[in-house]
Formats: sequence, structure tokens, C-alpha cells
Amino acid sequence: MSQAVLQAKLWYAQRISAMVLGVCVAIHLIMIFYAIRGGLTAQEILGRTQGNLGFAIFYEIFVLACFVHAPIGVANILQETIPQVGMTKPISWLLALLILVIGTTAVIGVYTGGAI
Repeated sequence: MSQAVLQAKLWYAQRISAMVLGVCVAIHLIMIFYAIRGGLTAQEILGRTQGNLGFAIFYEIFVLACFVHAPIGVANILQETIPQVGMTKPISWLLALLILVIGTTAVIGVYTGGAI
């Protein structure tokens, strides 16, 4: 695959993931405002989300969109700032892995109530 084709695919992946993130952030903020308005405590919120497959799927989609979006952006920033170092790909892959592992762990933790 040529460099131009790869860059185009990465551009599209980042834009599509940005659209998904925009929707996820909006829904997440609406849920937060609803919970705060109702005076829910963290324990009550976790009680509602624990075992709720809809919440787990929604937040896993959120995690996956971050998994795609953030590393591409960081790679672009690193490539523009320090192109000669050659650490762009390893740092981007590490960030992607961290987002996926930590985010999915958090989703599972909320879904199961910490009992894995």
C-alpha cells in the first residue's frame, strides 16, 4: 500500500471515529446532567449501570472510537514535531493498547461491579 493511500485511510478513520466520539460525548454528557439533576449518588449510578448490557455496549463503542482516534492524532503530532526520532509508531501503538486495555477494563468493571 502506498504512503498516500495509507494516509488517506488514516484520515478517514480519524474523521469517522471523531463523528462517533462526538455522538458518544453528547450522550454521555446528557446522562451526567440527568443523573446530577436527579441527585443520584455514584453508588446509585453504578447500581443502575451494573449488569446493564446497553450501557456496556455504549461505553465499549466509546472506548473503541478513542482507540482509533487518539493514536492517529498523536502520531501526526509527533511526526510533525519530532520527525527524526522514529518513535512515532511505537508511542502510537502503546497509546492505542493502553486505551483499549484500560477502557475495556473500566467497562467490564462497571458492568460486573468489579467482580471479574
